[in-house]
Amino acid sequence: MAWLSAGPVPLTLGILALLVLAGLLAGWIDAVVGGGGLIQLPVLLLVPGMSPIQALATNKLGSIAGTAASATTYLRRVAPDKSAALPAAVCALAGAVLGAKLASLVPEAAFRPLILAVLVGVGAFTLAKPALGTEARLRFGEHSKRHHAVAWLLGGVVGIYDGALGPGTGSFLVIGFVALLGFDFLQASATAKIVNLATNLGALLFFVPAGHVVWQAGLAVAAGNVAGGVIGAKTAIRFGSGFVRAVFICVLAILVLTLGWQWIAGLSRGA
Repeated sequence: MAWLSAGPVPLTLGILALLVLAGLLAGWIDAVVGGGGLIQLPVLLLVPGMSPIQALATNKLGSIAGTAASATTYLRRVAPDKSAALPAAVCALAGAVLGAKLASLVPEAAFRPLILAVLVGVGAFTLAKPALGTEARLRFGEHSKRHHAVAWLLGGVVGIYDGALGPGTGSFLVIGFVALLGFDFLQASATAKIVNLATNLGALLFFVPAGHVVWQAGLAVAAGNVAGGVIGAKTAIRFGSGFVRAVFICVLAILVLTLGWQWIAGLSRGA
């Protein structure tokens, strides 16, 4: 298939500078609440000569650098729930490898309607419950089997999505930890970084050997992502769960509008 081509991509200094800036903004958003791929992936898709699979793979290289930086910053100040984070991370890594393989087989358009419906549902659920995520109220015992089972399931499902498409992964993890396990938004965001690190690694385990990563572009995005990730994590820690919740709702709204517009545009072209 032509879209799997990993041919050379010419990069000018202007394009590299744009990628650094996109990575910076995406890293900040991702560190606070997830969803940085909403900024980063579309910018990579605009690079002349870059195929969709190359953009997706290169996005993961930038994201893993930023996620590692923000996770390290969070771990110094916020204690993640390791009993949920570690099982979810293991399952997410395996799911991301599977999702990355699916990315080369399943048309992107097949994912959009379902993702859009889920995002609208998540947004409505969050708005309908103003107290959701303001403080931790665990649904199950921290070390219970149900707590672990939900973490495994959440990690696996989100991991498959992240490997296949990616944008909004961190947001799905955050709302999953808040709504399903009862974390507050700040702890959910910190825990999501560990799982997101695993999903990025899982996707790269497929993309790097397959030769889909455009390294120059990926390193430029990674540089911005690291700076944005550190700044974003410090911002979230300083302003707390209420701030993270507000950013979460804004990111969801932008994600819904963007995916909705792309879906409608795709239907119009197909008409």
